[in-house]
Amino acid sequence: MTSPAVPSRYPLARRPGLHLDAFATRSGLHPETVRRFVALGLLACQPDAAGDLWFEPSALLTVARIQRLRTGLGLNYAAIGLVLDLLDRIDELETAAYGQRRTSVWTQTI
Repeated sequence: MTSPAVPSRYPLARRPGLHLDAFATRSGLHPETVRRFVALGLLACQPDAAGDLWFEPSALLTVARIQRLRTGLGLNYAAIGLVLDLLDRIDELETAAYGQRRTSVWTQTI
């Protein structure tokens, strides 16, 4: 017995991440606001062949950070981009420093 044919309109693999509409719903933003964040470089996304935007679930944390900076500090979007870059850089430096500290402590005990 043969298995039924899968219609061609169904994708073979599910795309990881969230479509623009689902992402906008989960973040509480209008889809046009999400598109504006992408255009300003505040949010990373992956466009597919049809031009639809797909977001990693972790981008929801970035949106929350953007909203906190906007409402809490009253920053404009250009300043938010700069602050996000600086915060990411601080995280990288702290991670590198923590790794070096652990390595140096490990080598001192041997």
